[in-house]
Amino acid sequence: MKLIIVESPHKAKTIEKFLKGEYKVEASKGHVRDLPVNRMGIKINANFEPYYEIANERKADIKRLTESAKKAEQVYLATDPDREGEAISWHLAEVLQLDESKNNRIEFNEISEKAVKNAIANPRKIDMNLVDAQQARRVLDRLVGYSISPIASSLLNESLSAGRVQSVALKMIVDREREIQAFKPQEYWNLKADVKPQDEKAFTVLLTEKNGKKYKPSSGEEANLVEQQLKQNDFIVGDVKKSVVKSHAPAPFITSTLQQDGSIKLNVTAPQVMAIAQRLYEGVETSQGNIALITYMRTDSVRVSQEAQKSALDYIKQNYGEDYLPSKPNFYKSKKDAQDAHEAIRPIDLRKTPESVANILDKNQYKLYKLIYDRFIASQMTEAVYDSVAVTVNNGEYGLKTSGKTMVFKGYTIVYDDSKKEEDEETGNALLPPLTVGQKLDLVKLGKEQKFTKPPVRYTEATLIKHMEDKGIGRPSTYAVIMSKLTDKKREYVKREKKYLIPNPISYSLIDFLVKDFPDIMDISFTAKMEDSLDDIGTGGKDWRKLVGDFYVNFEKQLENSKLTDVICDKCGARMTINSGRFGNYYACSNYPNCSNIKSANPEVAIPTDQICSKCGGVMVEREGKFGKFLACSNYPKCKNTISIAQTAGTCPQCGKPTKKMSTRGGKQFFGCTGYPDCKFMSWDMPTGEKCPECGKYLVEVNGKIKCSDKNCKYIKDAKS
Repeated sequence: MKLIIVESPHKAKTIEKFLKGEYKVEASKGHVRDLPVNRMGIKINANFEPYYEIANERKADIKRLTESAKKAEQVYLATDPDREGEAISWHLAEVLQLDESKNNRIEFNEISEKAVKNAIANPRKIDMNLVDAQQARRVLDRLVGYSISPIASSLLNESLSAGRVQSVALKMIVDREREIQAFKPQEYWNLKADVKPQDEKAFTVLLTEKNGKKYKPSSGEEANLVEQQLKQNDFIVGDVKKSVVKSHAPAPFITSTLQQDGSIKLNVTAPQVMAIAQRLYEGVETSQGNIALITYMRTDSVRVSQEAQKSALDYIKQNYGEDYLPSKPNFYKSKKDAQDAHEAIRPIDLRKTPESVANILDKNQYKLYKLIYDRFIASQMTEAVYDSVAVTVNNGEYGLKTSGKTMVFKGYTIVYDDSKKEEDEETGNALLPPLTVGQKLDLVKLGKEQKFTKPPVRYTEATLIKHMEDKGIGRPSTYAVIMSKLTDKKREYVKREKKYLIPNPISYSLIDFLVKDFPDIMDISFTAKMEDSLDDIGTGGKDWRKLVGDFYVNFEKQLENSKLTDVICDKCGARMTINSGRFGNYYACSNYPNCSNIKSANPEVAIPTDQICSKCGGVMVEREGKFGKFLACSNYPKCKNTISIAQTAGTCPQCGKPTKKMSTRGGKQFFGCTGYPDCKFMSWDMPTGEKCPECGKYLVEVNGKIKCSDKNCKYIKDAKS
């Protein structure tokens, strides 16, 4: 028996149906190991070596897969056909101890019998370039997120999360909102005239020019003056332009355009679009087993296979006639930065029309499948054709315009209408009478209307994804994840009002902090170049560790500077840094290790120490009560152990660090070095840090006198001298 490992149980069921018992198909259920959740997991000083671990909840799956792999004569890794899928295959090979030099990786863009069997017949080795590209992305994102988030949380006193791409997307939303807030409406007036040739119907023209330049009256008084001038002069046809306008069919969907159209036409979020598409790709359950309906939904390529294109052309000819077939098949060019790993998103089998599978799909699955199906058919159809006419009417020094467009041939729009109904004051869709240049027109009615310029429009999910794609930020697999993080209910950086994205107050503070202290990360062009560099790793042209290392040099400096506050250390006068610990935010002296002073950013919050509770082994934390500072076990109330302490006093004669007044279990006080456990110095009296000029032992202060710690030495002086 041969074993095929996929990611999803739904995908496993769909594939198993094709193989008729020849293969056992099991699901890994996604990642089998990953970077740890509760810590960085990157060995920065070891060339950014990532530390991967298997979560407890995945151990049963690993055991199940390991047992199946041992029994199998051959193991094929059939994870998704992208970088993340390649990385999951590599992790599986490592965990299951497979021979990575063998051809055990299979890949298919659609879950059909032909595609799966063709993949099995052509296995390959795991592509380590793709794996390294994914590792680089994970390491970069982890370094940024796990380094900046605690600092931002400490400074802004909120539980915050910063991300390498997520924060740039949030900045776009914040910047747009600030543009809107700063926008000052400008008054202008529209003047419209209803005019007509003799014995013809009237049509409307809009004032657009004065002396050949764009013009709108800017006040009521100015509009009244123009109105009077228009009434005094004749309306003469100045120009009539007739043309045939053709609209080319849109390309088949890629991930970003699917999310945009899904958001606009189906009124669902980008993450919801991807979740629905995932099920259509992996297979929906039917009485005849699972049926997969679309090709892989994470892609930036508009390429279509010759077989799929021929199938579409045959379908169009049969259902719409030859008039809807282009003279040459339509081909589309992917963006220059597209990975082009596999085809565009399309139906697997055109015989499975949306109507024929409606009974096995829920409402949203049906709508999305129909959108994908119709868009693909339309992409292979001929152009839509319109008769267009644009008319200019002259009146003295003023020019007025109108336009009209009439459909001659529907073309692809018979299947998929992608027209955008946007308000445009200068054009219309009027049915215009026959007109000739120089023809005089009668004025029927003249009206004016006060208007104000409008602020920029807020982003929707669709327009934000399009803007990110246009700027080269993020990749197909990241858009939905970014949208989820921005609207996450726990933090809510962004709220939705109808379909628009509006930043919450904390987002302004977070973005201002990031722009000030991490300008590279927040720079759109820098982020886009980083995406290109990650692509270079995937194609084998760049070392991922060098990329991360080059990035980290400047990032580390920015990281240290971002922690500095205006709080001054009361021990040495240096600026203190803000830090986030297990027990809350605290300030630490930037002069460490010369000064190890720390204090809570919130007096009510405990400060962790390096001391261990003698009763339960927990961490002792420093608190402040009505009788001063004391140490308390962090496991309170289970453990109520406390030790009274005083402020640091004295200086260690061995290492020069401050000493601290402490108490033994029996309550006897002593002075211990704050450098413990590296320095184990202790004294019953407060050390001054100086040496005795007579015998060389350390000096202590007792009752206002400085004396030698050696009782046999008689050196003594007044502490004030």
